[in-house]
Amino acid sequence: MAEYISVSALNRMVRRVLDDCAPLSDVIVCGELSGFTRHYKSGHLYFTLKDENASVKGVMFRGQARLLNFEPQNGMLVLAYGRATLYERDGAFQLYVDYMRPFGAGAAQMAFEALYKKLEAEGLFAPERKRPLPPVPRCIGVVTSKTGAAWQDVQTVVARRWPQTQLLLAPVTVQGLEAERSIVAGIRALDRDPRPEIILVTRGGGSKEDLWIFNSERIARAAAACRKPLVSAVGHEIDTTILDYVADLRAPTPSAAAELCVPDRGEVLQKIGILQENIQKSMQNRLQICYNKFSMIAAGSAMQNQRQAMARRAQDLARMQDALQLAQQHRVCQAEEGLRSAAALAQSLNPYGVLARGYVIVTQGDAVCPVDTLSPGQTVTLHGAQAQADCVVQTVRHATTQQEENTP
Repeated sequence: MAEYISVSALNRMVRRVLDDCAPLSDVIVCGELSGFTRHYKSGHLYFTLKDENASVKGVMFRGQARLLNFEPQNGMLVLAYGRATLYERDGAFQLYVDYMRPFGAGAAQMAFEALYKKLEAEGLFAPERKRPLPPVPRCIGVVTSKTGAAWQDVQTVVARRWPQTQLLLAPVTVQGLEAERSIVAGIRALDRDPRPEIILVTRGGGSKEDLWIFNSERIARAAAACRKPLVSAVGHEIDTTILDYVADLRAPTPSAAAELCVPDRGEVLQKIGILQENIQKSMQNRLQICYNKFSMIAAGSAMQNQRQAMARRAQDLARMQDALQLAQQHRVCQAEEGLRSAAALAQSLNPYGVLARGYVIVTQGDAVCPVDTLSPGQTVTLHGAQAQADCVVQTVRHATTQQEENTP
């Protein structure tokens, strides 16, 4: 009689065989969701994937389930990425899923509509929630990729229209598994920062799959919880995401969003000129009316004795005219001085303005390095106004050391 083994040993052997099978350690399974359950305490997801001929149990643990950017539902066709093995205790063959997404346009649209209805029922899209943007923001926070075209477009438009506005970048990943967490963290960081008055979440165009991350429920709720006005500018004009409905304002492109956030300096100056012209015309019309009335009264014989009184009134009117003109000129000068001061302040705050005077910035990698943190042998880069140079640190002399050497 052959030597027997326990059930535990048998299951352990089967699990090891399955774990050593390379094709089963990294598998993508397409199937229809059935028996979907989200455990209320642990947050784990339990479900069955099936097709017309077979089914397999599946589980997704809480850490991976939190990264989902859609709400799984029974009957939805999905792609599940993970590994297939044996659950030793029950001897159950099942799929351990690391990532899952809807399969096909129909499933993606189903997930989109389900989340849309859920958030709409909670009032996250209500018009009364929308907040107006400040007319002249001093600082705008931008949530986007630091290497993307969207960031470049926003900088270009703001510099052209209203260069006094500061831009504060929260660099994030805008696609891939880490994009959702990164975007949520960027929105929350700028919301906590007291400097930005507007938060702009943007990225350039791409396929529907590339833009799908902006249909994430976590991103939508982070935008809804934001205490500052939030502008969404994702993709092109024809692209619409859940974030667009939650945002206080939706722009068709990153450039259009920048135009909506800041005024046009040329238009403001034009309005000031028109206002000045209207004031002058109004003063001239009122003076002409007064002169006409005065002439008519002076022509009557009954008013001959009142000429001196009228002359005094004419003098008063002339003084009022001079005072009005001076006041108007003073207001125009104040407006022009305000514009010049704001422009000078913006220029003085530009760190790259110092480079034009011959100074350099020392960096190591992407970080600016204070000189007192360097040590011999380190490789640094010197950035100047027209060029940059890679250098190796030979000696670091601290201020206290130099003072001691100069002391007799």
